Formats: sequence, C-alpha cells, structure tokens
Amino acid sequence: MQRQGFREKDVLRARPGGRAAGRIMMAAGLPVLLAGTALAFAIRPAHAVPAFAEQTGLGCEACHVGGFGPQLTPFGREFKLEGYTLRSGKKFTPPISAMAVGSFTHTKKDQVPPPDGLDSNDNFAFDQGSVFIAGGIGQHFGGFAQITYDGVGKAWAWDNLDLRAVTKGHVLGQDAVFGLTLNNSPTVQDVWNTTPAWGYPYTDTAVSGTPGAAPLIDDALAQDTLGLSAYAWIGQKYYLEAGAYTSPAAGTLNWLGVDPTDPGDIAGLAPYGRLAFQTNAGGGTLELGAFALKAALNPGRDRSTGLHDRYSDVGLDASWQKPLANNDLVSVQTRYVHESSNLQASCALGLIGTNTSPNCAKTDLNELRGDIHYVWHGKVGATLAGFTTSGSTNMDLYGPAGNPDSNGVMAQLDYTPWGNGHSPLGPRFNMRVGVQYTAYGKFDGATHNYDGAGANAADNNALRVFTWVAF
Repeated sequence: MQRQGFREKDVLRARPGGRAAGRIMMAAGLPVLLAGTALAFAIRPAHAVPAFAEQTGLGCEACHVGGFGPQLTPFGREFKLEGYTLRSGKKFTPPISAMAVGSFTHTKKDQVPPPDGLDSNDNFAFDQGSVFIAGGIGQHFGGFAQITYDGVGKAWAWDNLDLRAVTKGHVLGQDAVFGLTLNNSPTVQDVWNTTPAWGYPYTDTAVSGTPGAAPLIDDALAQDTLGLSAYAWIGQKYYLEAGAYTSPAAGTLNWLGVDPTDPGDIAGLAPYGRLAFQTNAGGGTLELGAFALKAALNPGRDRSTGLHDRYSDVGLDASWQKPLANNDLVSVQTRYVHESSNLQASCALGLIGTNTSPNCAKTDLNELRGDIHYVWHGKVGATLAGFTTSGSTNMDLYGPAGNPDSNGVMAQLDYTPWGNGHSPLGPRFNMRVGVQYTAYGKFDGATHNYDGAGANAADNNALRVFTWVAF
C-alpha cells in the first residue's frame, strides 16, 4: 500500500501561491506533527503577469528567464525592486491578468487512498486558475494581488500579495532604491529565485504524494500572515531588508478563503531579515545571500497552555545567471536552510508525544535544494534539480521512520513559443508546456517501508505533463 502524501491544504497552492500543508497529519494511524509544514514539493508559485509586459512595452522574456515566470532576469529584478513602476509611455494599460494550469500525473504506484474526487492514478486535473491585479501607479507605488481558484480542492482564496512604495536616493555616492513592501508570505517579496516562495519547481504536482517535513519558512505561513518590510537596494549590488509578520484575525482569513488554524497564529511579531550581494562574475550575474525568520506560534490558535511553538530558520542562498549566444542562457540556484524548533505548546496540548516525553519538544531540520537550468534559443528549457531534507531523530514527531529524511531529483523539459510577445493571439497571451519527472531516494524517513505499511520511497515517483497559460 502506498501512503498518500496529498492533503486538502496542499492543493490550495496550485502554486500560484496557495497554502502550506497542515502541521498535523496521519502517519500509520498516529497523529504526527511535522517538523515543517510546507511540503518539500507542494505546488510552487506560478507568477506570469502579462499586465506588466503591456505596461512596460516589453515581451515576457525581458523580465523572465525563458520568456515565462517566475524566474527573473537581472532586468526583471530591477523592475520588481523599483516597485513595478517602469512604464512605456503614458498610455493606460489594464492592470488585470489571468493564468491557468492543467496537468496529467502518473505515479509509479497507485495512491491509497486516492486524492479527494480523483482517481488513484493517471489523473487529469485543472490545477488552478488565477486572476491578478498588477501594475504601477506613478513613480512611487506598484504591486500585484492574486486570487486563485484551486481546481482540485474546488475553492477560491486570496493568494500572493506584494504592494510596494519606493523612492530613489544615494548612499555613499551610490544610486539607491528605498522601499516598503506589504506582503502575505515570507520571501514572496524576494527577487532571486532561491528563496522558498519563488524557488524551483515553479509549478508542480497538485495530486501526488510529496514529503511531509520542511522548515516553517517554506511557505507554511503563506497567506496566513501579513508583513511589512523596509528595504534598500544600493548600487545595484547590496540588498538589505528587515521587517516582521503578524497574523490577521481568524474571521478575516476565513473570509479570504484560508484556514486560520493552520498552522496557527503568530504570538506578537515574527521578525524577518534578508541580505544579498549581487555582482558580475564569469560573464554572468552572481548573487550570494542570507535570510532568517523567527516565529512563535499558537498551534491551531490555542492559547490555553500559555506556551508557544518556537521556530528559528536561517538560510543561505546563491544564484548565477549567464546569457549566451543565440538567446541561450544558463542559470544555477541553490539554498540551504537550518531550522531549530521547540514545540512546547504542541506537546502540552497532546498534539505530539506527551508532556513527559523528553524528546517531544526540540528538533532540528536541514534543507538543501539546488537546480541548474538551460534555455535554448529562448524557447526550450531543461532543468535538473536535487533536494534533500534531514533532521534529528524524534519518534514522537515523525511516525514510523522516526526521522524527517527525504531526498530525490526532478527533471523538466519545457517549451515556451511566445516569450517574445509575438503570440498569434496578441502580446498578452503566453504559454508554456512541459513534462516533469520526480524520483525519490528516501521519503518521510526511509527508502523502504517508510509508513510501516510496506510503502517504498520510489512508489511516489511521478511523471507530470502540464500546460500553463497566461493572458
């Protein structure tokens, strides 16, 4: 029997956003609180906004690698950091866009039980549809807001939000951009495709099993929070950001289509910080950076114990992007995240372990991800990615295998025929078609029998064919 990694919350991110999976899951019949809520491969945020292309008068390929979002070129990074304000001329352009993703997924073994409303294997799915309000107003304000329909979960919800106020000045004789960003997911404001919100894969499975453990910063707080950060971009080299996140009221989140209890609400404020350095190297653009998030949560918004679940996430990241002849391009992205957590509130509430369990509360988690991407003639893309999650042994927390270890590889081929804006349906229409294959070496702690019911990691290997359109 194959354990099913799919949960209702997973699809609520048909990644254009969406939500991280709940911290509490069923593993071999026992309630387990995962060390990290966001699934290692829950569907990644789709971000392709043709309204920006019309506003700037440029094809999607000017801002996006391979002519389709969300991976940004250096020019695209500048556009975002300058508050989405660049405009070609004074003509009004409608600040509305839409996108949709559909797919076919085959897993090596049937999923037992099958995803809600789907078959145990060979599923065609409308993964998601999104509407964007996106654009710049004058020289100082811009942003985008996204509303998404989850085609698998059959639900609407607010999705990614990034509203900016910017101005320009000088620091030590260097040109600088100073900005504020109001957003609803840590790292959604980032411009490098290394941090969790915009990291590879940019679209992924809505219907097949994925590993359970991941750091809190891997989208567990996406759409559950609201944060304000101040940033400075100095000399097109140095990026500094500091801010904090809080949790909107439960009624507000319910109205926005989000479960306010998953994973819970933030006690006080959750500080977030980001540093990055960008320079030319090896004929391309090199970025080196670090980021950190610290949060205290009331699991399920339960305050009865007077305790909190505490998380400290620290990450390092790097990227390199080099344009070649004939509109070819190569890029490399990687990140490492270490999480230390103390789940005192969940232990006291009996959500995991017992009050007397010496190993119940504290745990460590490590995540390492990387990908290399090649674009041929600006149209055909090939990506090879690897991922691994490891952490401390904790039988209370992780179920039959007793540890969070998972690893594997993903390969993707895709084709984007109209990234230059010359679609026969007009400059707003863009499309990507692709095929992905994900193979697991270890899944939720083991290679074989990871769920105690005979399931192997390779049973979750998945082939996915997708079509992604934006207009």
